[in-house]
Amino acid sequence: MTVNTLSIAIRALSRCIKCRPTSRISRRCFGASPARFYYETTKTADSSAGSPALRTVDLRSDTVTTPGPAMRRAMAEAEVGDDVFGEDPTVNELQKMAADIFGMEAALFVPTGTMSNLIAVMVHCRERGDEMIVGDLSHLHMYEQGGSAQLAGVHSTTLTTLADGTFDLDQLESKICHGYPDAHYPRSRLVCVENTHNILGGRVLPLSFLQELRSMADKYGLVVHMDGARLMNAAVALGLQPSVILQHCHTVSACLSKGLGAPAGTMLAGSKDFIQRAVRARKALGGGMRQLGILAAAGKIALKDMPARLGEDHRNARSFAKALTQCSPPLYQVDSATVETNIVLFRVRAPGLSPASFCELMGEVGKGEGEALGQGLRVLLFPHFGDTVRAMWHLGVSEEDTQLAAKKAQYVAQQYGLK
Repeated sequence: MTVNTLSIAIRALSRCIKCRPTSRISRRCFGASPARFYYETTKTADSSAGSPALRTVDLRSDTVTTPGPAMRRAMAEAEVGDDVFGEDPTVNELQKMAADIFGMEAALFVPTGTMSNLIAVMVHCRERGDEMIVGDLSHLHMYEQGGSAQLAGVHSTTLTTLADGTFDLDQLESKICHGYPDAHYPRSRLVCVENTHNILGGRVLPLSFLQELRSMADKYGLVVHMDGARLMNAAVALGLQPSVILQHCHTVSACLSKGLGAPAGTMLAGSKDFIQRAVRARKALGGGMRQLGILAAAGKIALKDMPARLGEDHRNARSFAKALTQCSPPLYQVDSATVETNIVLFRVRAPGLSPASFCELMGEVGKGEGEALGQGLRVLLFPHFGDTVRAMWHLGVSEEDTQLAAKKAQYVAQQYGLK
């Protein structure tokens, strides 16, 4: 190979490496539906760069929260030890706190929700070829890279997810595999639910559904695991303690980040035997950490102090949804009755204006916008599943921010209506 040929090859390889699979071009190349690109972020052009009047309201996700002063101070001052040896006092306090709040025997700090769910699957389904039953729109099924099959050797069967985040229990009963130990069949071991339900806009599972599900699970010897990434939102929406919801589940995975504001971490809770086995699985997955009390200190504040403010997020989300229905011209389609927690899903009723294109309009400052709105305003939204746009509230979004976001949505509706 000549030097010139080698140079050309290196430049070509460099271009390939820089190609992002979330771009429009690469989506076409890989043949993937945009709806499956859950963590795709929208590029936004800032035509008012450097302007002191520019303001950004980030509604993409409640994962963008950052620790406040009290949480940072607690992290800096945390008493720590080696958690792998069980000697970090702050972690031990957090785990006991979580177990008490959830009404479980024990709890374990896990770095992420995805790892926490995977650990639950690994512990409940101990033999390769065991089966778990999940909703077809659940986060565990769609957005966790098939880790249950890839890493745990667990087979999945899916149920049709209904509009409220539940599934039909008759369909569940029909999917339970009764052929074990016949060599042809897997063994049904686990049923997973998600509360609140992300893809369906933060819907809260009814207690009656969970009660009936647990009754069926007990009948057939199945275990119920809840992906409770936003469990505390569900508890606040229902006006109940988390333990009341979880009395119908064997185990739960609940995030400390998102609306609770911790920088990282998820609590996995269940029986003492379950947690002992979970510690082993966490170690195998590389999730054992040492002086973990720095993160656990943030988790303690997240569990103790932050649930009380989630109602503010819910109110702001409902306020924004109502404002969308009042925009003129009526560019937005939103069912306000489905806004139960901190997520608003809506559609844009304009031919040729895709969710991604709309998000770009909301995320850029157009010509003349500063004069019309009194400032340059970027509202970051998320092109979501099924041609919807998602807006999500969190501790970084105030009531004033919510009003400004609604004002921007009205401005875009008016500007698009003039075309």
